[in-house]
Parts: sequence; structure tokens; C-alpha cells
Amino acid sequence: MKLVFIGPPGVGKGTYAKAVSEKFGIPHISTGDIFREEIKKGSELGKRVKEFLDKGLLVPDDIVIEVVKQRLSMDDCRKGFILDGFPRTLQQAEALEQFASPEWAFLFQARDETILERLGGRRVCPKCGAIYHIKYMPPKVPGICDKCGTPLIQRKDDTPEVIMQRLKIYREQFTPIILFYKERGRLVEIDANEQADKVVPVVIERLRKLYNV
Repeated sequence: MKLVFIGPPGVGKGTYAKAVSEKFGIPHISTGDIFREEIKKGSELGKRVKEFLDKGLLVPDDIVIEVVKQRLSMDDCRKGFILDGFPRTLQQAEALEQFASPEWAFLFQARDETILERLGGRRVCPKCGAIYHIKYMPPKVPGICDKCGTPLIQRKDDTPEVIMQRLKIYREQFTPIILFYKERGRLVEIDANEQADKVVPVVIERLRKLYNV
């Protein structure tokens, strides 16, 4: 199973990827996680990535492609992989075809209102990092972290104005990539308006049919 997961911020890609990874025993590979790990380790790659991120710049395609290429060459990817956060550009999608052509690109879609509700309702603890949702996973005491008692905050990028801007950027950035897989007959569209417990079984069922497992 060589899979690419695509979808707007807040659609739940990471949650679905984790569930599929556990079900079928293939690694969930997030470029963001790889970069954070390299930065934490203080590796040469981590230092290069940090330079770009500190300036608020995107990591260049050639670096991202090399990182993914290295990761996909590891033993645990022999049976397949789920890429989450890659490709992000057409150049990355074309490069991926050369060394690990994905069989299917799953596109998770949800209405803007659904995304706004999911991300807009998120609250985080600035002290211990615990994450809550005012509707789906509220703290026992409103506005207070269950774990350490610290007042919860809303992240700046979870405000409605910023969410709508992020959705606009997502559409501009990913429309060419979605078309790239659609034209090749490899796009699988999934309605992700429901909560994860409803979406995950749909994804697993689609994979069972696609791979006869």
C-alpha cells in the first residue's frame, strides 16, 4: 500500500493515517514529524531546516524530496507507506513518481464550516501542551486544563480569520496536486465531514476493496 493523504488543515489526515497504519502495519510518514525530530537531534539536516523555518520560509523542494526519499528507502517501508504532508508542490509530486510512485492519493474533504468548528473549538494548555475541544473533548472545568490546572488558550492560527486564510492557501497550493493524481486515475475522494470514528471505517473499507484484503 503506497498511499498519499491529502486534505485541508483540520480535516483529520493525521488521525486517519494513524488508524490505517495500525490496521495494515505500514508506517505513517509525516514530513513535519521528520523535520521536528531532526531539529531536536541537532543534525545537519535539522540545522538547515531550522534556518528556513526560523525565517518563516518553506523548506525548499530539493531538501524535502531528499528527506522523503531517504525515509522511504528504510526497511519498514517495504510493505508500503502513508505519506502525510508530502507532496506539497507539483515538483514534489513529480519527483515522488521517480522513486516511490504512490498507488492511490486519498483526498479528504470537509465543508469550511466543519473545519472552522473543528479548529476554532480547539484549546491548548500553554504549560503541558494538552489539547482539548470545547465541543468534542471539553475539559472537566471549562477553560482549565484537567492535567495541570493552567488556563487554556486558543492558538493564533485557530482563529476564524486565520483558518479561512489557511484554507485559501491550501486550495491554491493543492489544486494542481489533486489534478495531477485525478488525471492519472489514482484519486480516491473521501467525505470527512463526520467525526473520525465514522470516517476511519469508510477509509479502511475503501482500502480493503482497492487491495482485495
